[in-house]
Amino acid sequence: MIRLLIADDHPVVRAGLRAVLESEPDFAIVAEAATAERAVELAAEAGVDVVLMDLQFGPGSAMNGAQATAAITARAGAPRVLVVTTYDTDADTLPALEAGATGYLLKDAPPEELAQAVRAAAAGRSALAPSVADRLLERMRTPAAALSARETEVLGLVADGLTNQQVSQRLHLSQATVKSHLVHIYTKLGVDSRTAAVREARERGLIRRA
Repeated sequence: MIRLLIADDHPVVRAGLRAVLESEPDFAIVAEAATAERAVELAAEAGVDVVLMDLQFGPGSAMNGAQATAAITARAGAPRVLVVTTYDTDADTLPALEAGATGYLLKDAPPEELAQAVRAAAAGRSALAPSVADRLLERMRTPAAALSARETEVLGLVADGLTNQQVSQRLHLSQATVKSHLVHIYTKLGVDSRTAAVREARERGLIRRA
């Protein structure tokens, strides 16, 4: 049996995932978590093989899904983490995969695709939503034009309306470093302003649309 932990702050989503997964004869739901912190705790103590991890949790959770993924996968013998979320921009996928997620799936995936992804994760194989896989492949084909995880993070904060000073404070960077990141972003996206960079990044699916 593949033992599963469902981590999502929405009870309806957890119930839906449970209903789909419990129909598979080789799956057993051993725990559920409504916060990222609780997911980290249960992953360490509940005999879990795969954690189905959302990325965004409500105000009751100080951690996000990527941070919880990093905490879970940092332990020896840790369960695999399969991200199941509604977000597929680079700003979401890169931190999760860098944190150690084995797979990344969208919540609108067909039940059979979800089951296949869980089995792949349990076996240590990657399972990626097609849109995520396509963009990762494009990053590999044109690495010079791809935004780094840090550049994506900086641009995401700029899109939220933060000034360079606020970005530097949020990310614990100097303002000169923030400006340097923006220069590289402008060059890679072929733009010459913050507004144009945000618009272009949203059109390419690098950051979330407003």
